Amino acid sequence: MLKVQGIETYYGNIKALKGVDLEVPAGSIVSILGVNGAGKTTLLKTIAGLLKPRSGTIHFMEKDITSLKAHQVVRGGIALVPEGRAILAKMTVLENLEMGAYHRRDDQVKKDLEKEFDRFPWLKDRRDQAGGSLSGGEQQMLAISRALLAGPRLLLLDEPSLGLAPLVVAGIFQTIKSINKAGTTVLLVEQNVRQAMKVSHFAYVLETGRIVLKGPSEELLKESKIKEAFLGQRG
Repeated sequence: MLKVQGIETYYGNIKALKGVDLEVPAGSIVSILGVNGAGKTTLLKTIAGLLKPRSGTIHFMEKDITSLKAHQVVRGGIALVPEGRAILAKMTVLENLEMGAYHRRDDQVKKDLEKEFDRFPWLKDRRDQAGGSLSGGEQQMLAISRALLAGPRLLLLDEPSLGLAPLVVAGIFQTIKSINKAGTTVLLVEQNVRQAMKVSHFAYVLETGRIVLKGPSEELLKESKIKEAFLGQRG
């Protein structure tokens, strides 16, 4: 579904991504792992059209989207849930959700909105409440639902568990699994390695802008480099 080849993205003269290659098969959950500063968020922003690479290509559904603007990428079927959630704090829950579907002109928006209310019933109960008044976990659920209302075929998730309590994190990852099971492909950036590897089919490890490891999630969990770097284990 998604094929990234030789992507190099800069911040000024600083090269943040150094020839990244990555593939995301349709129907899968793929994880990108790495410490802070590895380039994970930069990679997602580049795929989403928020940053422009200086070299390399990005193909989605066999179409070259490398030079598309962010709103064109969304229309093409990719939605990003950014790190920190980016909830519109003064707007209501319903208005936040409607913003996710801003580009749509089809007659399925109301139906999809009801789907999200079924997924998270509390969203319906708080539809007139300001988004900024929600807890961190509730805001993350709202951010995911808002992205799904764009009708994506590929969902990009940037650190969805960041700053959340363990019980809330477990719920987030169950939601990711159910979204994937319902037919949406997921590319997940996450520092909670155990949870990410449990839900994903394949994983890449990004280190200072380069892919240094890749493979099926179950197999990568056995790698000593993964254990030492992310799980605090040796041997």
